[in-house]
Amino acid sequence: MPKVLAVADEVVEQLWTDQVRTHDVDLIVAAGDLPFDYLEYLSSALDKPCVFVPGNHDADLTGYANVRGLWTRAGIPSRWPGPDGGMNADQRVVDVAGLRIAGLGGSIRYNEGPNQWTERQQARRSRRVVRQAGWRKLRDGRGVDVLLTHSPPRDCGDEQDAPHRGFACLHSAVRRLRPPLMLHGHIHPHGERKPDRHLGGTRVVNVVGYKVLDIPSTTSEARDAR
Repeated sequence: MPKVLAVADEVVEQLWTDQVRTHDVDLIVAAGDLPFDYLEYLSSALDKPCVFVPGNHDADLTGYANVRGLWTRAGIPSRWPGPDGGMNADQRVVDVAGLRIAGLGGSIRYNEGPNQWTERQQARRSRRVVRQAGWRKLRDGRGVDVLLTHSPPRDCGDEQDAPHRGFACLHSAVRRLRPPLMLHGHIHPHGERKPDRHLGGTRVVNVVGYKVLDIPSTTSEARDAR
């Protein structure tokens, strides 16, 4: 059963020290709005891969491609502004550390900053992710283990102010992907406990700050069933 260190939005000072090595995990997952050098440190200190989606306060990472180690943007060699070694799962389905992770970064659009989407734009992006997951499942029979997002679904752990409203389209994504776990950031606890929520069979977890979670993968379940 893979174990993940999930982080988002708020730097936890003790994790940015050697104390982080007390966490025996297989993967770091980041739900956005963290310094990229913080993610680089976590990945290096633990010697584990890092999968992330960008938040609304992160740099614009759209349009970058890595071909044989060379980063380009619009076909022009460019410096990758994201975390070194980090795997950007935004609008993608990735397989890492025995888990299949579908990602959707960004928040609802409330100004002209990067990584902000209207409801219609995010719905279009989420449909692409659902299609990718469907193709993967047809090929190998595996579903999505984790839906990693920056924002929560609408009326499922979000807030009522404009910048912190969740996306209604994520309800459809959860219903179609049926992941056991959805991890998100964006909603700061401000000293209050943010309880886990459920959408059908999906556990929805706010990981602002950090959480360490055991995640049963569809790979291990399939192997155990044989």
